[in-house]
Amino acid sequence: MCKGLSSLPSSCLEKAKGMRVKLSHLAELHHKQRVQDGKILQDLETLLNNKIGLQAFRGFLRSEFSEENLEFWLACEDYRVSSSNLHRTKASSIYSQFINPDAPLEVNLDAETREALLSATGSPCVETFDKAQQKIYSLMAKDSFPRFLRSHHCMDAIRAF
Repeated sequence: MCKGLSSLPSSCLEKAKGMRVKLSHLAELHHKQRVQDGKILQDLETLLNNKIGLQAFRGFLRSEFSEENLEFWLACEDYRVSSSNLHRTKASSIYSQFINPDAPLEVNLDAETREALLSATGSPCVETFDKAQQKIYSLMAKDSFPRFLRSHHCMDAIRAF
């Protein structure tokens, strides 16, 4: 018959208590780390600046056939940080890939924004795509990102941290 914990030597009980305290501390640290890692996926800006999060979000958008939004946003980021002597070439590529009505990855922009972009094709500057990029970012933040947070892509990314 089991005599319970009282039959154990006090030194064993003290060691067990110490181990329990250490284990609970480790569990608390692990939980805090998971919460911090989860925050990487709680806002779109942070997600886009995290390699694992970005890959997971790209996979999710691909599964929903809306990867063009992310690709456009990334192309605009690349354009924004490029040297001015590359702007004309990169702008032309962005127009043909994402803006023109027959573009292979045409993004969903309102007519006013699209017209403003098309009128700036001849003389692009560093801010040329800012408004369009912000609109696509807002679209992803309000539409795609909340669905991503409920997807298996998000859960896989959290586990990868």
